[in-house]
Amino acid sequence: MTDWAEGDPLEVAPRLLGAVLTHGGVSVRLTEVEAYAGPLDPGSHAHRGQTARNAVMFGPPGHLYVYFVYGMHFCANLVTGPEGDPGAVLLRAGEVVAGLDVARERRPASTDRDLARGPARLCRVLGIDLSHNGMRPELVAGEPVTALSTGPRVGLRLAADRPWRFWITDDPTVSTYRPAAPRRRAGR
Repeated sequence: MTDWAEGDPLEVAPRLLGAVLTHGGVSVRLTEVEAYAGPLDPGSHAHRGQTARNAVMFGPPGHLYVYFVYGMHFCANLVTGPEGDPGAVLLRAGEVVAGLDVARERRPASTDRDLARGPARLCRVLGIDLSHNGMRPELVAGEPVTALSTGPRVGLRLAADRPWRFWITDDPTVSTYRPAAPRRRAGR
């Protein structure tokens, strides 16, 4: 990976579209990502400072920040750096371009379009889990994307209106947009 994937997450995110991420015998062409701007961004895991969970985000760029969500899924962000500045880009969705048989084994009930359609599914087909937190991934730049769309990030309660989700326009592997559900108060 070179410096094309390092810098301000809002600039790196659209550059990641079309890039190919390879891990666990599978290669995925990224079709959807979300930018997170660290301490300035209430949607970021780094908003309230460094913790044991998010420490990789504060390290050098080019590493994966992997976390466990909803007690069942792994999600991965690419730390964009520089060191000490915890910007990152969530890898939201992609198209399996190599290792299709391995991807199908990891997600046997899915159609090929849905294999890596969503951040947890993407990690599943790539075989990424918490043991890969801090790993430097194999990531190769793709052809520049000419049809790019942007909109609100998915599932956030804070800073949800920021149009920091980027995707390849009309690509069938892009995940479905779902806003966050409002929290219910106990006893109501």
